[in-house]
Amino acid sequence: MECGGNGVRKMREYQMIKCIVLRLCSKFRVFSALSLRALRLGGEASLTKAHRRDAEDAETAQSIFHLTTLPVLTSIILLSSISVFAKPAVKSGVPFDAKIFLRNGWSIRSSAQVKETGDKLSQNDFRPTNWYPATVPSTVVGNLVADKVYPDPLVGQNLRLIPGCSYPIGANFSNLPMPEDSPFRVSWWYRTQFRIPASYQSKNIRLHFDGLNFRANIWVNGQQIGTAEQIAGTFRLHELEIKSVARLGELNTLAVEVFPPQPDDLAWTFVDWNPMPPDKDMGIFRDVYLTSSGPVTLKYPQVITHFDLPSLEVAHLTVNAELQNVTAKEVDGTLSASIEGVRIRQRIKLGPGETKSVVFAPEEFRQLNLTRPRVWWPIQLGAQNLYRLQMEFESGGRVSDREGARFGIREITSELDNQNHRVFIVNGRKVLIRGGGWASDIFLRSMPERMKTEFQYVKDLNLNTLRLEGQLQPDSFFDLADEQGILIMAGWCCCSHWEHWQHRPDYQQGPTWQQKDYDIAAKSAADQIRRLRGHPSLLVWLNGSDNPPPPDVEQMYVDILKKYSWPNPFLSSATARQSTLTGATGVKMEGPYEWVPPSYWLTDQKLGGAHGFATEISPGPAVPPLESLQKMLPADHLWPIDETWNYHAGGGEFKNLKVFSAALDARYGRARSVDDYAMKAQLMSYESQRAMFEAYGGARGASTGVIQWMLNNAWPSMIWHLYDYYLRPGGGYFGTRKACEPVHAQYAYDDRSVVVVNITGQAQPNLKLMAQVYDIELHEKFSRSANLDLTAGSNTKAFVIPPPQDSSATYFLRLTLQSRTGATVSTNFYWLSGKDDVLDWQKSTWWYTPATAYADMTQLQTMPRAVLVTSGTVVRRGRSEIAHLRISNPGSKLAFFIRLQLKQSGNEVLPVLWQDNYFSLMPGETREISATYQTKDLSKATPVVAVSGWNISPLDVPLVRSARNSTIRGSGAVARP
Repeated sequence: MECGGNGVRKMREYQMIKCIVLRLCSKFRVFSALSLRALRLGGEASLTKAHRRDAEDAETAQSIFHLTTLPVLTSIILLSSISVFAKPAVKSGVPFDAKIFLRNGWSIRSSAQVKETGDKLSQNDFRPTNWYPATVPSTVVGNLVADKVYPDPLVGQNLRLIPGCSYPIGANFSNLPMPEDSPFRVSWWYRTQFRIPASYQSKNIRLHFDGLNFRANIWVNGQQIGTAEQIAGTFRLHELEIKSVARLGELNTLAVEVFPPQPDDLAWTFVDWNPMPPDKDMGIFRDVYLTSSGPVTLKYPQVITHFDLPSLEVAHLTVNAELQNVTAKEVDGTLSASIEGVRIRQRIKLGPGETKSVVFAPEEFRQLNLTRPRVWWPIQLGAQNLYRLQMEFESGGRVSDREGARFGIREITSELDNQNHRVFIVNGRKVLIRGGGWASDIFLRSMPERMKTEFQYVKDLNLNTLRLEGQLQPDSFFDLADEQGILIMAGWCCCSHWEHWQHRPDYQQGPTWQQKDYDIAAKSAADQIRRLRGHPSLLVWLNGSDNPPPPDVEQMYVDILKKYSWPNPFLSSATARQSTLTGATGVKMEGPYEWVPPSYWLTDQKLGGAHGFATEISPGPAVPPLESLQKMLPADHLWPIDETWNYHAGGGEFKNLKVFSAALDARYGRARSVDDYAMKAQLMSYESQRAMFEAYGGARGASTGVIQWMLNNAWPSMIWHLYDYYLRPGGGYFGTRKACEPVHAQYAYDDRSVVVVNITGQAQPNLKLMAQVYDIELHEKFSRSANLDLTAGSNTKAFVIPPPQDSSATYFLRLTLQSRTGATVSTNFYWLSGKDDVLDWQKSTWWYTPATAYADMTQLQTMPRAVLVTSGTVVRRGRSEIAHLRISNPGSKLAFFIRLQLKQSGNEVLPVLWQDNYFSLMPGETREISATYQTKDLSKATPVVAVSGWNISPLDVPLVRSARNSTIRGSGAVARP
């Protein structure tokens, strides 16, 4: 026993901690030993995000109050973790159990090197030797790459060095058989061990696989629980009952034999976006986890919203869920649902093995008619309000299962306008869709932090939509979309067995659908529709991509959508091809995918120009900045452009950069080095991307949506992205960001008009627009201003810029939009030519329209150097830092296409959100630019802002941390040679 002052202090501390613990227990009500047990499993299991967060909160409280000094109280906390669910009204019975994820502690091996069969491999006493360590989710080759079995496949042509990657360059490997000598022609084994909590006693225990590519035999503890005939389909959600083979409180062994997809399988494909790994992404590419329940499981909770539009005063909610009786006996019980204090229930009877969809309709349950709800809106239109639905099924005084879901109160519909164009409507408001196509990692690796960053980039780009062409993502992706207000177009993929229903003019040979394909397609659709239907971010489902399904397949898909209460629009395909079943789509897929000049988008009236809804479209290649080229290409292949560059282009018609490079050389002057080419490529990408998005924004009404093909890449690529694989934003990123400003001043390449676009839901009164035209030597040739009052969601044509007198000259147009207080609302800077690009419309193809003559802006090469003055401060905000830079052009020369980078120890800090970049400064002009980045991405070295550009004398601006470590101030500029 302790004596004196120290003992008194300990006693007081004890009393204080006791009080706090009691309050914690009262606040959180229910504690579960399972959460701690799952945490203790470490590499063998982990908790769901919500439970993990709550456990971390409890651990924080323990640390703050020194609970480790009090063994009794410590044991109280350590034997429990906080449950996020309210205490049930019935007796405790079977507690709710979190998912137990099986992510670490796996190993893999080719079946060609394994003599044992699944019954032996899934025994605890089997000792794997020479197996490769692995994690899940991941593919076979993805794990081998992580184990450094092969040289970095993202560099040069190293991917071709992996055995089995000898298929023709640029071919769609998903439609080809694997080479005879491929080590991935055979099945591969995945193996792990895990513990099942003793608290699972008397429960039904299920093992879940959310993504297997493509078939699998599954064994647990020496018993086969799934065959390759049953476990088939990349987009199936497999759920296997393992109660009869599970060893509670003991070690269990799981062995999974995975078979690669064949050309006639409904599997994963990258089409012509990038090469495919030699294993065709065979493996367990989504989570594996355990759940448990009583006799009835509860799945797929959903809330559907209906408004009395145009009023949003009352939301009529319908609550759906699926119940499954997993026993051989009839079960009678009560299903309840609660939403922020509103609690409803109904009696349910389920026959042996019966699955039933249960509905709570607002007509019957009046509480589901919510007055003045917090409405969910897409980004730029309002807040992303989310509610929590909690459901549970109780029988015999015990809770059999609980399930929760977040949802948004919103209603999405669509219609065809008088031009037969598809218009999407959210909560009664028409929305101009502007987005990009999403690409998964080439090895389907799970990278949650990267995904969060990419969503930050989407928001920063002022885009509102992502399209998933067969690239259906994990739940965390859709959770982020809900939180960030990013709409999702989801559906199946083209150019593979997914659309090989039957032979047609563009597919005359090869396998077509058999009964197994109908079965897998139907089950895949049912699984994915039920999984996704409750997310407010889901905009539309596409039953086909480049082709509408034949009537029997489309009817099958439509029946599934209706059966499982899909609440949003659905279309037969992403093309204008009309379906005999569902009619006109109102969308188009007419290209281009290759470089076209800025004037294309407003002059074309038949193909990909700014009219209608373009589901995939692009101005072509997007050559990354120099630093990325240096990372993805070996030094001896950096210059000139060769087959290693082309290997990082696309497939099919997109296997090289010839069209893009010819235009670059003609318009800006022949590139003399990789540095020169990279800078000119950023200039051309900025110009091209800005022109495309501005055209669709400026033609709003005639245009209803545009999806850039693509947003990102599966690997380091020369084509189709707005930021590269290394998360380095280039010219195309900032051209897009500029074009998609909510209130934006822009130039029209067709009629030379200046237009102000307001996509917001608010009026913008008392604005002043100014336009100034300068020749290459900065002599002002034209100026004009106008006072504007913009109504909500409107476009206003202000005036027309006269043509230049010298048709061979390069000149500049500067647009400035200011508020009545003089604050800058929008700026835009164009480089233009008196000589127009000329298109050969008669030779247009599905991928581009060729040019016969080019605009001449080679005078840009003769611009004199500009010297800038730069200073900056940095403020730390939690886990982020914000660099505030002041950049001035004190000289008499234009500072053109300024590029800013944040560096440490010579390496660029990425990811980073720049307020603006690749911008220009007139003589005497000063701008303040901010950059936001995560402190975890920083080393201890002094950060430096590197300033460069088209005609900029390179400059490094060191930033020095203050003593309080909250502010960094510029300590002067150092010129670079």
